[in-house]
Amino acid sequence: MNDVSLDAVPVPGTAAAAAALDVATAHLSPALLNHSLRAYFWAAARGTADGVRFDPELLYVAALFHDIGLVPVFDSHTVAFEEAGGHVARVFAAGAGWPAERRARLSDVIVRHMWPRVDVATDPEGHLLARATATEIVGTEADAYPSRFRDEVLDRHPRLDLAASFLGPEPARLHRLRPATATPLGRGAGSVPSRRGLPGGPVGRGPAPARLRRPG
Repeated sequence: MNDVSLDAVPVPGTAAAAAALDVATAHLSPALLNHSLRAYFWAAARGTADGVRFDPELLYVAALFHDIGLVPVFDSHTVAFEEAGGHVARVFAAGAGWPAERRARLSDVIVRHMWPRVDVATDPEGHLLARATATEIVGTEADAYPSRFRDEVLDRHPRLDLAASFLGPEPARLHRLRPATATPLGRGAGSVPSRRGLPGGPVGRGPAPARLRRPG
């Protein structure tokens, strides 16, 4: 990946994007909000570098809502958190005036961020978000990003207490963090079986991936 700056990554200036940020800011913890914004910047930078034609607004809104199913008021006892997040995003998108097909696409991108692999030709936004969240949680492909860009992203959107945001005060809800059924994209043999896992326990029990930690 060639040198890239954070300010060069396209951030959509649409009314829906601004409203999505407002909703996410109101409901996500600061750590989970920063995580969601970092996921967008990893995804958009990757898509730009790889020449993937993606919809910035769709990707941005999906990134902001991809973990909203972990928030207690949206946490569902009936479906996995990514499906709950997809439903919340559909309702938001309907209010934003998106047509039914685009609302369905948004939900699909959110659900598929937990898939082991997402075909870039079929769903470029889902593909990019799945790779970006793998970078976020286990550091997959982190070395592909220039160190200066990683520092910029982490300085502007620091990790804070991301572990607590994932695990929350109710460990019983962890059973709804669906395990992956195959090795996630980009992880070699011996890697963890789920994006929500790190060696030794669920994500958050251990430190952030070393390449995604700021010194000090």
